[in-house]
Amino acid sequence: MSSTPFIPQGVIPACLMPFDALLEVDERSYRRHLRELSCVEGITAITVNGHAAEVHALSFEEQRRSIEIARDEIAGKVPLVAGIHTGDTREAAQLATMAANAGADALLVFPSDVLAMGGRLRPECARAHIEGIAASTELPLILFQYPMSGGLGYSLDTLLELYMTFPSIKAIKDWCNDPHLHEQHIRELHALDRPVRVLSTHSMWLLASLVMGCDGLLSGAGSVIANLQVALFQAVQNNDLQTARQINDRIYPTVKAFYCDPLLDMHNRMKEALVLLDRLDAAHVRPPLVKLTQPDIERIALLLKEARILPSANAPSDN
Repeated sequence: MSSTPFIPQGVIPACLMPFDALLEVDERSYRRHLRELSCVEGITAITVNGHAAEVHALSFEEQRRSIEIARDEIAGKVPLVAGIHTGDTREAAQLATMAANAGADALLVFPSDVLAMGGRLRPECARAHIEGIAASTELPLILFQYPMSGGLGYSLDTLLELYMTFPSIKAIKDWCNDPHLHEQHIRELHALDRPVRVLSTHSMWLLASLVMGCDGLLSGAGSVIANLQVALFQAVQNNDLQTARQINDRIYPTVKAFYCDPLLDMHNRMKEALVLLDRLDAAHVRPPLVKLTQPDIERIALLLKEARILPSANAPSDN
């Protein structure tokens, strides 16, 4: 853990978790992936144990080891954000304590999946989940804001109440998937006496999201295109819309590659992209995810070439 307080802003890639052919964590590939991300000029932190890392399929000990390896590889380069993903508040508190002890600088707090069953009508349940985490650590918290339609999103009133109750909340990772609500989040959270930062994860419309005034972005796509995300964010910060549009034109094919239906395969596709780019040896995923078909992989290759990040020599052969 860094002695300097972590400020949630800028470009924060969420790293992938490589597995070997036996579906065990591939530590060598994971270290390589972390080193490559940490060397991207302009990123401000790296997130582990998030959706991109298939955290749903990682044991408690694997999550601990993930943080320890990341701390070992990126210490002194950029801060480390660790995801807290579980429906059980007691386990969430244990994960938070473990993450702090293992060297995390901040926590990305996923909502309890129990909230999908009417949580919006019982905001005290969301408060109880956050309270369990906040009481277990002094690390700054980034709340993961889900779409309201799925039942896991916090209403704006609930977000404001959580902020007032738990001072360790420093930011939200906004995936509300509603441009109007997204702008409300930015305006209302920025207007507070102690402003809460808004990190976009609207990777399917990133340029539009950043232009609204986000403080940064936290995205699994950064595991592949962190350099383009940095360039886009800096162009927006510089009010250089022409350059931002040009960079977004390169990002757009990757949106088509990663975020097409079904969305459950988005990080599966990112792994295949890293294999195509010679940045990962193999794209193994744990069940219930399954490997993509060859036509799927070939489509990703074509879109990476369209984005001008895949040389023709790296494209998959038909043989």
